[in-house]
Amino acid sequence: MWKPIALLLISNFFMTYAWYGHLKDLKTAPIALAIAVSWAIAFLEYCFQVPANRIGAGYFSLPQLKVLQEIIAMLVFAGFSTLYFRVPVTRNYFFAAMLLAGAAYLIFSEKSPR
Repeated sequence: MWKPIALLLISNFFMTYAWYGHLKDLKTAPIALAIAVSWAIAFLEYCFQVPANRIGAGYFSLPQLKVLQEIIAMLVFAGFSTLYFRVPVTRNYFFAAMLLAGAAYLIFSEKSPR
């Protein structure tokens, strides 16, 4: 069960950087270069995301896998935005985390068809 979670964490680090890293690191680069670099990084994300979903489908239902992915994505984004971009943590981060925890509770409290 932990292997898909670890793979999702790794894939989300790559994807978050692919989506937002160019805003800091390639700020003055031509947009075509930023797109090419982002695509290259996103390819690495898929190298972890696809196996995570394939393995995770053996442990989780599809809705559970999706909610898990979203929770991991928000956690990675929160860390990335605060550490890399120095975006301050606000109470809205806390409220968003509580809503995600609620979503996780609702989706994981269902009986899985597996």
